[in-house]
Amino acid sequence: MGTAGSSRALRCPVLMDLWRVPSSRETGWYLALIAPNVKGPSYPWLDPSRLYCHWQGLQDCIADLLQPFCEDPIDLVAGIDAMGFILGAAIANTLQKGFLAIRKAGHLCVETCTQPYTDYTARQKLLEMRMDTIQPGIAAICIEDSDGGKWIQEHYKCSQCVPQHLMPQFNRHQLESFQAFGATPGQA
Repeated sequence: MGTAGSSRALRCPVLMDLWRVPSSRETGWYLALIAPNVKGPSYPWLDPSRLYCHWQGLQDCIADLLQPFCEDPIDLVAGIDAMGFILGAAIANTLQKGFLAIRKAGHLCVETCTQPYTDYTARQKLLEMRMDTIQPGIAAICIEDSDGGKWIQEHYKCSQCVPQHLMPQFNRHQLESFQAFGATPGQA
């Protein structure tokens, strides 16, 4: 739609059906809800917030992430700033456990330990967390086959909800489901 005399039409986003649940809910069915980056290289390559909006998708994602830990005593859930706060808090609530926020450096007013990392824009940054609360164990929507991802998997018990046959798509940062959005990452 556009106004009279306007040569540029406004794109109307396709609304997501938050109530439709597929009859076959295979592991990872909800990954198609993840949207691509359409704003360029200063943003992450995908946006899981559509997954968080779908009640059954979020519930199934949490169940899949927790599966490898079902026999483990979990006393605390941690999430990394900022999108990890949403998923981590939802998992903590499901387990009726506490939640630890791993923050970007400079936001916590208590004693912390820090860890350098490279973000999605290739900039060096620091993460920090309280020193008195955490024990090893990791769950994530996806742990890429990068050097960092391999290091995490070698040092911690891990869980991810990406089926093995979809890992090449995640490693390429181009999911087939992105075609439904009519844009490729980085395209405005």
